[in-house]
This record gives sequence, structure tokens and C-alpha cells, in this order.
Amino acid sequence: MAATAVSQYYLSFHSIPEDGGTWRRRTGSSVCCTPPVAPIPSSSPPPVVGPELSLSFRAHVIPHPKKVEKGGEDAFFISSYNGGVVAVADGVSGWAEQNVNPALFSRELMSKASSLVEDEEVSYNPRTLIQKAHAATSSVGSATVIIAMLEKNGTLKIASVGDCGLRVIRKGQVVFSTSPQEHYFDCPYQLSSEAVGQTYLDATVSSVELVKGDTLVIGSDGLFDNVFDHEIVSAVGTTSDDVTNTGIG
Repeated sequence: MAATAVSQYYLSFHSIPEDGGTWRRRTGSSVCCTPPVAPIPSSSPPPVVGPELSLSFRAHVIPHPKKVEKGGEDAFFISSYNGGVVAVADGVSGWAEQNVNPALFSRELMSKASSLVEDEEVSYNPRTLIQKAHAATSSVGSATVIIAMLEKNGTLKIASVGDCGLRVIRKGQVVFSTSPQEHYFDCPYQLSSEAVGQTYLDATVSSVELVKGDTLVIGSDGLFDNVFDHEIVSAVGTTSDDVTNTGIG
């Protein structure tokens, strides 16, 4: 298995309330509803406001027992920009045989991606974000990566290189899942500091329409190689009441 660390993200979605209030993001990742503002009298009918979706986040990282002291080899970032952005990178363990810390590349890649989310050239395109973050990363190493960006209209745009994955769970069912990219068993596609690796052009690009109440689970192969989808659905179900009541993921 290329990576044994686990990164899990449980995300929920919210829409504009029917009373005309608006969702706003508070400190951290919680979401609340502000009271509606009294309308200004007008002879014209008020504009129709469509529902807007945004992500609430919950993250959990479980490194392999042998890698706990170094904090594991996975890295991630979360952003509330637009409807929300979440990304995971998994450092390739093989670099340890060359006395290179596999976490350095994945951590820098995620750091660069986080700083570039609002870049005009990225234009909320996850594959372009992979391109620019990879170009800006100078650490030696390689990593698999997945980036998901939610438009407020409910379209989730995804780009991935390698075997990090994403599931969309709706009403107790997996309604969308990504597929891993591998050269052969235990050798996934990967971005690298070396010329032999893949580039953003090799990324699998997909999109899915989300609805209020959907849950996303996104993580490294350390999650999806060890936990079946039905087990993930069951684990998410045990947290759904808490997520609904508190409004945070």
C-alpha cells in the first residue's frame, strides 16, 4: 500500500433559509443564519434568490503507528472561499529509502495550493490549482493529490492525480465516487519533483451536482484501502444528527 496514513473529512451543506435570511460563515467553520433585512418598498417584484450551498468541515488524521512521531505523510487544507475548498495530498513513502521525508513534498504542495486558491489565473479550477501549486513546490519528493471546489450553485468540481479519493453520500447511499489512477498495483500516479512524475494534465477531472444534506468523505488511500464504502456510510450516519443540530461538520 502506497500510503498508510488516513485523512477523513465529513462535510455538510446548507442553503439560504426560506425566510429570506442569509448564511454567513463565523469564526472557524460554523455556519449560522442572520435575521432577514426589511425590504425596501418598491413597485417592482423582489428578485428571486436561488439556494446557495457551502461546506462545513470536520477533519481527522490518523497516521500509521510507525509514523506518528513525524506526524504522518498526509497533508491537507480547507478553505471557505466561494462554496468551500478541500484538498488532500499523500506523500509517497518510497522516498524514505533515500533519506527524504515523504511528508515535506505533500505539506509544501498543500501550503502552495492554499495560498493560490483565490488566484485570478486559477479561476476556481481545481486542475489549474494543481498545476500552479505543483510548479511552486520545491521540496524533493512526490505525492498523490485530490482537490474539490464547491460552487455556491451546488456544482462540486474535482481534480485528482493518483489514489486519494472522494465519496458523496446522500440519504445513506454513495451516489458518486472517484476512481484511483495507478500504473500498476501499489504504484499510483503522482506529482513529483522529478521529471518522471505526472503533471496536472494527467489529472482526472469530474464534477457532481450536490444538494442540501449531502456528505462528502475525502481522504488518502489509507482510508479507502482499509474501510469499505458501506462502513464509511455507517460511520457518517452515526454523526449525521450531530452535524444537523450544530451546523458544523
